[in-house]
Formats: sequence, structure tokens, C-alpha cells
Amino acid sequence: MKEIIKMIVVLSLLCGASGLGLSYLKISTAPLIEQQVLTYVQGPALKGVFSDAENDPIADRKKFASDGSEVTVFPAIKGGKLVGVALESFAAGYGGDIGVMVGIDTATGNLAGIGITTLKETPGLGMRTTEPAYTNQFKGLTPDQAKLASSGGKIDAISGATISSAATVNAVAQAVKTYQSLKDKILAAW
Repeated sequence: MKEIIKMIVVLSLLCGASGLGLSYLKISTAPLIEQQVLTYVQGPALKGVFSDAENDPIADRKKFASDGSEVTVFPAIKGGKLVGVALESFAAGYGGDIGVMVGIDTATGNLAGIGITTLKETPGLGMRTTEPAYTNQFKGLTPDQAKLASSGGKIDAISGATISSAATVNAVAQAVKTYQSLKDKILAAW
């Protein structure tokens, strides 16, 4: 009986030490992982959306609370004035969530462009949502026009990748909705 109690105590201590070690590792690496995502995932998408920004949108980003979650907003400043913001939004695609960085012109409310940040779509089909021929369709559109042509919008879906096309359009619509709910706070922040 004494041996069983000793074994339980030893196993409990090992499990506790392992849990503490893993918690410390997660806490200590979280800022590094966030910086890598900003640099190598969101950064290229931001450069595609706001190529003429005079500031560093990643360095100037701010977080806002929206519907119980935190939203990171990336500003584009030109001539010392806020000209646009970008938000990342996600929607379910064929192979999982598709992440879309959506740029919005703050003067007009129109789309400045989009960039795909994450996706796991079918190679050769859904992956074509990253191509400029598809993403450039969004530039300058009003939020109402940023729908698939089959739904009365101006976006031509990718043949054979309708689910992926619909997911990007849904992510754009979600980002626009988030922007509109935070618009006053965003404009006051910069």
C-alpha cells in the first residue's frame, strides 16, 4: 500500500512539473511566434494591400475589442494622414479556414484590396485565390459589390473552386462588418 501511494505522489509531481514546464515554454515563446506571424504571414499580405503606405502598418497596429474578441487593425498612413486600415478575417473554405487581410479606404469605405494570409485549399484549384488575377478584382469595390457574380456582385469565382471563392468573399464581408462597427474608434485612434 505504501508503494502505491509513493508511486502516485511521484507521478503527480512529474505531471505537475511537466505542466509547469510546458506552460512556461508557451508563455515565453508566444511573443516570438506572434512576431514571426506578423513578419512572414500578415506582412506580405499588408504590403500587397497597401504598397504605397509611408508607415509600417505592423509597427503602428492597434488592438480593439469587438463582440467579445480582440481585433488587430493595421493603419496605412500617407502624408501624415490615415488613408486606410487593414483587418484580417477568416471564413470556412474547402480545406479549412481561409485568412484574408482586407484593406479598406477610410475616406470612401471602399476596398483598397485583399491579400490571402492562410489557406489549406486544393493545389491548383482553391490555391488560385492567392493569384493577383483573383485578388485584384476586389480593388476599389464598394462592400455591396464585393460579392460573387452569381449573387449579384462583381467577383468572378474561380472555376472549380467555388467554395474557396465564396470563403474569401465571406471573409471580406466579415472584415467590412467589423470595420463598420469599430469605425469611430479606429478613426479616433489615428
